[in-house]
Amino acid sequence: MLHVAQGMPRWAVTPCGFTLIELVVVIAILAILVGLLLPAAQKVREAAARTHCQNNLKQLGLALHGFHDAHNVFPPSGYTTVGPGNPAGKFVGWRPLTLPYIEQENLKKLYNFTANWWEGTNPVAAAVPVTVYQCPAVPYRPEVLTAIAKPPRPAMTFANPLAPTDYEAIMGVQPSSLNPHFSTPIYNSTNRFAVLHRDSRVKILDITDGTSSTIMVLEAAGRPRVYRNRTARPELSNDQGIGWADSEGPFSLDGASADATREGCGRDCAAPMNRKNDNEPYSFHPGGIHVVFADGSVRFVRESIPLTVFAALCTRAAAEVVTTDF
Repeated sequence: MLHVAQGMPRWAVTPCGFTLIELVVVIAILAILVGLLLPAAQKVREAAARTHCQNNLKQLGLALHGFHDAHNVFPPSGYTTVGPGNPAGKFVGWRPLTLPYIEQENLKKLYNFTANWWEGTNPVAAAVPVTVYQCPAVPYRPEVLTAIAKPPRPAMTFANPLAPTDYEAIMGVQPSSLNPHFSTPIYNSTNRFAVLHRDSRVKILDITDGTSSTIMVLEAAGRPRVYRNRTARPELSNDQGIGWADSEGPFSLDGASADATREGCGRDCAAPMNRKNDNEPYSFHPGGIHVVFADGSVRFVRESIPLTVFAALCTRAAAEVVTTDF
């Protein structure tokens, strides 16, 4: 009950509570504070995702060197024939070959190296998620329960969804795509390759362009869902990079158009990354991608890098001169 002092006029009594104007002012202040905090929180999340992603790639770099220490060569991007670590000559990718070096010895035991990656019980192993293969910056992606035929692999239906990967071996560059960017052609069928390519047996000494300036693995995130620039395109399909066990996921650099509708179209396709994620470098980090160099170091390469310079980083023995700070 409100008591009025004797002799005090009623108009001098201050009521309890807030006026409508005061409430509006408080709400406006809160809205401003939220508006200021949200971008800061987003930047913290992005920084955490980048750090996590960088650590994943560091482990993969160490794993590749662990394989080299054991076999005196780096693993290929994918085998189709007999080679170190693949005595049965089956279709197997670089990730199953390096499982012991990322503390996944039990998963390697589950994987059958006497069969192709899609045969027998190997799809069971391929369905096991491996955290080090996944970048936390990648948004939702649908489960992979089917795959169209990609000979010699037939069309497939999987009992359990294939576990994804956001990191891939770069096999080199496509000469027909990159040479139009130079006044004189540079690349050919012998100097176009990186460290990991089909059925390769590359030693450290074979990397004559320098281990600190030759990329082995980079981000190719979000696959097999297709992205154009930053927009998901579920109506488009992708038959490569459908899971971490897929040996057909690696690719060579082409360059893409700014609108992400084309790749390998000469001077009109000058974007080195982050335009299309189906068989081109791509990440969900603002401004660039992470890459693993042949010396095992991990660096963030800006998407503003010229395509010709990025191409030079994707070959191991083409004798290009890199002068740009990438």
